[in-house]
Amino acid sequence: MSNVMADSSAPLIAIIEDEAPIQKFLQASLQVEGFRVVPATTAKDGVRLITQEHPAIVLLDLGLPDADGISVIKSIRGWSSLPIIVLSARGEEKSKIEALDAGADDYLTKPFGIGELLARIRSALRRAARPAAEGEDHTFRFGKVHGDLAARRVFVEQEEVKLTKLEFDLLALLVRNRDRVLTHQYLLKEVWGPGSANEPHYVRVFMANLRKKLEQDPSRPLFLITEQGIGYRLQSQT
Repeated sequence: MSNVMADSSAPLIAIIEDEAPIQKFLQASLQVEGFRVVPATTAKDGVRLITQEHPAIVLLDLGLPDADGISVIKSIRGWSSLPIIVLSARGEEKSKIEALDAGADDYLTKPFGIGELLARIRSALRRAARPAAEGEDHTFRFGKVHGDLAARRVFVEQEEVKLTKLEFDLLALLVRNRDRVLTHQYLLKEVWGPGSANEPHYVRVFMANLRKKLEQDPSRPLFLITEQGIGYRLQSQT
């Protein structure tokens, strides 16, 4: 399918998906939104496409005919940090965690709505555009919360919030990876160290504490989001 009506400066999205109806639906939907699209139906063609076309983002199906999508993620991560969003018919948590731990930035379980996919794409593109600016800027903001990672200070509106060291370390990790799903295992390893891999309750307890201190309604958080059975995500915009 050609990239009709797409501006030459619009972000290029690579779709690696072998199911023809889904491939066509994605191409048509994304082109209507102004994106340029390049398709592939196998892992081999997908990797070649990425190296030749240099897309801004990759949409990847895990169930490809010639290789598992996990191997594609690992291959791409060997030389590129471009955003990868997994589109998976595998609903079990194990597959999602494996994909995220392999280096995927996000995932959507089929079937999904195009509106949700577009929101995930926009978040991934925003995140990919940040690193150069954030090398010098340690400040952050979401909702009424703002702070400075370098100074280790956090405020809700104008009132400073006191966080423990581990609470701050957990928040800082989420801030640096905002809009990206982080697994329980990743959070435990990065904040508590590799010896805490079998202590998932640590993350639950400390996330509950952060919500009490930073969310307007801790029982219905707008920013510190639970990805059920997978981990957590800092949603930078609502």
